Amino acid sequence: AGSKEMKQRIVPDIVKGKKFISLAVSEPTAGSDVSNLQTIAVRKGDHYIVNGSKKWITGGHMADYLTVAVRTGDEGSGMMGISILIIDSKSPGVKIRKMKTQFDTCHSTTFVLLEDVKVPVENLVGQENQGFFYLVTNFNHERLVIACSALRAARTCYSEALQWALTRKTFGKTLMQHQVIRLKFSEMAIQMEALQDSIERVAFQFANGVPDFKLGTECSLLKVQAARCFEYCAMEASQIFGGSSIVKEGRGKTVERLYREVRTTAIPGGSIEVLMDQHGRELLRKSKKIIQNKSKL
Repeated sequence: AGSKEMKQRIVPDIVKGKKFISLAVSEPTAGSDVSNLQTIAVRKGDHYIVNGSKKWITGGHMADYLTVAVRTGDEGSGMMGISILIIDSKSPGVKIRKMKTQFDTCHSTTFVLLEDVKVPVENLVGQENQGFFYLVTNFNHERLVIACSALRAARTCYSEALQWALTRKTFGKTLMQHQVIRLKFSEMAIQMEALQDSIERVAFQFANGVPDFKLGTECSLLKVQAARCFEYCAMEASQIFGGSSIVKEGRGKTVERLYREVRTTAIPGGSIEVLMDQHGRELLRKSKKIIQNKSKL
């Protein structure tokens, strides 16, 4: 959606890995509710003046550029008043600090403060006040990637727990010789393989050119399924390890580490509750159309 000039100026170095870019959408009062964001961009001549803050921004500490969702429409304009700006992170008025998280430090989760930041009009992505629709398209891809990551983490929990269960003995038997433990692995496998199939189905549609706007609900439900699968596998793996999974050392340390990351699949990219409600609202909309069409027959 960006201009040809902006793409030539920014994209090559990012693709080559010489520079980094982060997506800055979420705010202290607007997470999943993107249409309610409060960061304001006011146009003055050939620049926008940006004021506001962004929270939970992944990679912000190392970013050379920030892709920032801002409000350019009037107060109360909702989704129809959002635009996307590319902001140089070294610009005067941009302050970025690292945030401590529940899970790890490799995500470089940050808080971004924007105070009277001057942004050239040329750094507007696409059309003014149309940014919400660009974001929605990106969210589909983000949710697919989150689902893939969650499945990999779930399989790691499964693998670590299996190796432990084959050697750890209780009451004169290995854990795997206890039926209750074998059932845990069976249920984990059911959820992981179901998630694998769902991921491949959605990825196949992306690869074969199905428009993004037709995949919103599927990507939302996929992320919900992934979050639940990961949480279940992390919980059961932790139960299999017992006390070894609540300390940051020994053979259970990987599961302990992964268990702390469960919420990063259930909240970022749209919380489970918001995504499920999105599906419900879409179902209601389609149902009304079906009823209306039947009434015309």
